[in-house]
Amino acid sequence: MTLQRILKITALIVLIVLRWSQHEWIDSWAPNQHFVAIAIQFLLFAFAANVAVMVLSWLYRRRKGLKGRQADNVVIGLENIYYILLTIAAILTLFSLMGIAPQELLTSLSIAAAAIAIISKDFITDVISGIIISFSREISIDDYVKIGEHKGKVIDLTINKVALLNEDDDVIYIPNNKFYANEVVNYTKREIRKVNIEFEVNINSFTTIEELENDLIHTLADFKEHIAPNTFHLKIVDLRKDSLDLKFQYVVDRRDREIEREIRKKTVRQVLNYVKNNLAKTG
Repeated sequence: MTLQRILKITALIVLIVLRWSQHEWIDSWAPNQHFVAIAIQFLLFAFAANVAVMVLSWLYRRRKGLKGRQADNVVIGLENIYYILLTIAAILTLFSLMGIAPQELLTSLSIAAAAIAIISKDFITDVISGIIISFSREISIDDYVKIGEHKGKVIDLTINKVALLNEDDDVIYIPNNKFYANEVVNYTKREIRKVNIEFEVNINSFTTIEELENDLIHTLADFKEHIAPNTFHLKIVDLRKDSLDLKFQYVVDRRDREIEREIRKKTVRQVLNYVKNNLAKTG
């Protein structure tokens, strides 16, 4: 057990003792006893909820065999629920310190609350979607996915955003409601890990599709231990008057972002070299 966990549990025990013996010592704080009592209740709730999440996460990690602070969707979901409850408790505590009872608050601010809900409906949708995503099996940390036009590795699932690390090492934050509004392709969870490299070439810049395909296959011979045999395929996506849209496909044994980036870089460069050489010959 780490020092941080020991301190949290110790603080919780101290707060429980203070709350239980409050009537014996709070008289010395007579002018501020209302504020002291409310502050103790808030801290007691915050630490109790935090310790509960900590224990549940520890039990879950132990059952799933997760190491250290390794997290998956369930652990992240528990943390997100804790942050939501803590925010609600902080708001109620603030109004209690102002002398406004929660019942009166809900009654007197019903219209204002409705207006706030309408204004912040996108944020609320993101939060609800974040909780659903956290406990779903559609997407997990370290999955390689495509959300709309964005493709990359999932590095974080926050309460209102999904964080992707793309091939250029840029971190892209996608609102959770956009996750449901767009088509999602999870390359990690599908059984066949097919990789697509799309490019456009001039019709006059190559001899035959078969020759270009064989040239690309030969170029990637150094990566044969990462690519399933006999899975290469150069596909015509669209035929135009002067050019072709092509898609070079292959199946990898496992998703490895660095290897895929190297394969993609070598493929694109070989296409450029092939086109350049053929144009030189025809010229």
